[in-house]
Amino acid sequence: MDHRLPATLDMARAFSVLFVNRRAYTIQSMRPHPESGRHYYYRPKAREAGEPVELTLETVRRHLAGEITIGIYAINPITQRCKWMAIDADYKMALEDLIKVQRQLQDDGIEAALEKSKRGGHLWIFFETPVLVREARIYIYHVAGKLAVQVKGAGLADGIEIFPKQDQLRQEQFGNAIRAPLGVHWGARASRGWRYWYYGADYKLDDQLAYLKGLKKVTEQHLQSIIAGKTVPQEFAQQARRTERPRYFESRPGEFRILDYVVVRRQAGRNWVTRCPSCAAQGHDKSGDNLAISVEEPRKYCCWAGCTKEMIRAAVGRPIADRRLA
Repeated sequence: MDHRLPATLDMARAFSVLFVNRRAYTIQSMRPHPESGRHYYYRPKAREAGEPVELTLETVRRHLAGEITIGIYAINPITQRCKWMAIDADYKMALEDLIKVQRQLQDDGIEAALEKSKRGGHLWIFFETPVLVREARIYIYHVAGKLAVQVKGAGLADGIEIFPKQDQLRQEQFGNAIRAPLGVHWGARASRGWRYWYYGADYKLDDQLAYLKGLKKVTEQHLQSIIAGKTVPQEFAQQARRTERPRYFESRPGEFRILDYVVVRRQAGRNWVTRCPSCAAQGHDKSGDNLAISVEEPRKYCCWAGCTKEMIRAAVGRPIADRRLA
């Protein structure tokens, strides 16, 4: 399948007006991880200084062309504002729930764009000017409550996910990235090289961007009028601000635990992030963010630069060859 399409810098500018609220971004690996087979996202770094690379129009153009796939962040930590919200749903009744939410938004005077995905979709809301993240999240939580649509988290395994996931960020934080729309999806084997379009326009980049541009954008005044007197439900407000402490729920005597050998630097979404021991042994990963460790299941970890589990274990002095300690 030829997944590449002609894309121009003008298209990239139109995309950036809608979606880019800060210059930090992630990029999806073009090669699957040798162990998991998944295409992980990582923050690109300049080759010499090791500093993160800022998002450019050319990078956006390449995303639209299908040459690369990027992830974008919703929150600008300087202003604590976002220019869009996305509702992600990928469970059995996901599409039905998203359509219910979309209809409720329409009743509230808000036009939302529904993007396809493998099992459900993403529902996008765009603001006329960036709004306070906390106020945008208040609205969606109350819509979900009114419609009895479950929100993932607080003990629920299934439900919609709301991006941005935090009410606010510290200056050094990024929050949770989401796969940027209109690009190529590499995450699932059955859909690699596939694009998931918005339902409201023909499946062409120009038509899709024109459709999104033509949507009525939500004003800050309108948002504040429909959330007057409301707050985020307490259980979700606490969850959004919480940074988990690394811990194992259970472990066997002698079991290898990666957290015993690294110092966690920060939490990024569902992962703790730190320097990869294998990369460090080779003098790489000076910014200390190549190794991702699952918050929910710390036995799962991977290096975004491609180091295998065997390489990481060897670097910390616990090679997998010793099966008693595996």
